[in-house]
Amino acid sequence: MFQNFHLDNLENFPKELDNLLNKQRTIINDITKSDDTSYSKILKPLQDLDEELGLFFTPLSHLNSVMNSEETQKAYEASLPLLSKFASEMAQNIDLFKKIEQIKAKTDEAKTVVSHDIRDFVLSGVNLPEKEKKRMEEISLKLSELSNNFSQNLLDATNAYELIIEDAKDVEGMPSSDIDAAKVELEGKTLYKFTLQMPSYLAYMTYGPNREYRKELSKAYATRAPKNAEVIDEILALKNEKAKLLGFTSYAHYALETRDASSEDDVINFLNDLADAALPQAKNELTELKAFAKKTDGIEDLAGYDVGYYSEKLKKEKFNFDDTMTKPFFQQGKVLQGLLDIVSELFGVTFKPADVPTWHTCVKPFDIFDNGKLSGRIYFDLEARKEKRGGAWMNDWETHYEDSDGKIHLASAFVVCNFSPTTKTTPSLLRHDDVVTLFHEMGHAIHHLFGKCKERSVSGINGVAWDVVEFPSQFLENFAYEAAILKRFGFHYESGEPISAELMAKIKETKNYQAALGILRQVEFSLFDFKLHQSLYQGDEIQALLDGIREKTSLLPAPKYNKFQHGFAHIFAGGYAAGYYSYKWAEVLSADAFFSCLDENSGFDKEAAKGYKEYILANGGAKEMSELYQAWLGHKAEVKSLIKLYEIA
Repeated sequence: MFQNFHLDNLENFPKELDNLLNKQRTIINDITKSDDTSYSKILKPLQDLDEELGLFFTPLSHLNSVMNSEETQKAYEASLPLLSKFASEMAQNIDLFKKIEQIKAKTDEAKTVVSHDIRDFVLSGVNLPEKEKKRMEEISLKLSELSNNFSQNLLDATNAYELIIEDAKDVEGMPSSDIDAAKVELEGKTLYKFTLQMPSYLAYMTYGPNREYRKELSKAYATRAPKNAEVIDEILALKNEKAKLLGFTSYAHYALETRDASSEDDVINFLNDLADAALPQAKNELTELKAFAKKTDGIEDLAGYDVGYYSEKLKKEKFNFDDTMTKPFFQQGKVLQGLLDIVSELFGVTFKPADVPTWHTCVKPFDIFDNGKLSGRIYFDLEARKEKRGGAWMNDWETHYEDSDGKIHLASAFVVCNFSPTTKTTPSLLRHDDVVTLFHEMGHAIHHLFGKCKERSVSGINGVAWDVVEFPSQFLENFAYEAAILKRFGFHYESGEPISAELMAKIKETKNYQAALGILRQVEFSLFDFKLHQSLYQGDEIQALLDGIREKTSLLPAPKYNKFQHGFAHIFAGGYAAGYYSYKWAEVLSADAFFSCLDENSGFDKEAAKGYKEYILANGGAKEMSELYQAWLGHKAEVKSLIKLYEIA
């Protein structure tokens, strides 16, 4: 029913991939040459081939992200050109394109598949002259290689740095779990090691008492991967060239062809309006923080590397609350089980531990049953380790659909996070932010796993417009602040004592602490990304663009050495080019939906949950999200819901 996760012979992987691609080429050639123009004889078998390729390649790409090694890098880097070449051939196969143009689809799902395929063929340059087609193929191949180079440079740079602290007073006051994680014994002496991996980096930037060490860590983080400067120039030049070849004015113009947003002006105006709404409150938040740092430690020149530290201290003073007070109540295992219980209750499914092969001992796989019937599988890999790239993500593997033979395939997905690892003395404990992250990624996962479409190309997360794909993840994360939800899994890891009503109220009360500053930061990233792709920027022009945007969005001047762009993996290695605005764009939907579905007693209105599963999750990319949203709740989402969610005055 499901594939088992195993990847033994990495050395032979590129060769096996090449064999598979050649086999698929033969099948596609046969489809193209046949006289048949029916959907069942063309797009059904083509979707089967897509699934077959995904099943084969995903384990390697996944392993390269979660168990990165020289072997995975070598196999992955050798495979990318093969895949890129194949994808370019398919995307520019004029005979196949003409065949698909003739298809008369009967069902709504099939009509969407045909429409998307024709659009994607055109956007891939199928109608271009032969010379330009060849160039498009070269560009795709090179972009794939550069994206991987960016990611690998960043991972290597992140792993190369260590800050060794010898004096215990320089970790004084930090949470004991963070101190335990940093502790190393060397020649009978206790030292403390902090790295640029997110749990370690955030721990010292939030709680580390030594200002000079915070500055050093911050500088190391902001200057990572200088090699990526050249990679960025190449990526931007190639994306711009690709857009121009296809007749678009810029890559941003090209990208919007497959998005929910209708124009570049819509995106820029939306972001500027958000910044304008947040700016007055953000200035007040920063003024308050500066005054607090001066009063507390005589800091006259608050810097970026002070913000996390004094924000946490101010939060504690202002609300008598900080993350250390809730962390003991959020034991990773209990939070995960609680989340599974909540999803089970809301959506009528059950999760059962699956005894199947995984890639690491800490991975937890579960089979999902819907009304007693097996419907999907999910793998959780939640703890940070050196071989894993930073951040958190959901990766789909198998897809729910009906194949050419009428057989139903079931979906599977991976949820990956980088939470504090279990130590000899302490289980993995989560900050509340980590709890929110887990809910977020689970939102993505159920979007894929609860898809019920028969056509693979629009099932689960497939075919969903990029700027609304974050809606289900943000929607679910909003509930991670509700007391009715938190009390399900908030138990002290040592005593078993339940989390108090007072602490849960504090989590809710502090949710929007410095929210306006947070919005400005996200608008900064979004404007930088979108404007960067509206024209061709190279070399120093990139930094100049970022500096110009920061004049409005960054109320604290960034140091000259800060090269944020060298680590902006979302847009240079993660598919968000000219699309980072999607987080806020989709948040309009998620905020509006949240207020429509909130139930003070249970956290989530069960009737609304049923409709959400039936309309939004089950339909995947088969229909426009705005259409599904209207069918579910009977109204359009409004921007004012987002302002309300953040309690912006």
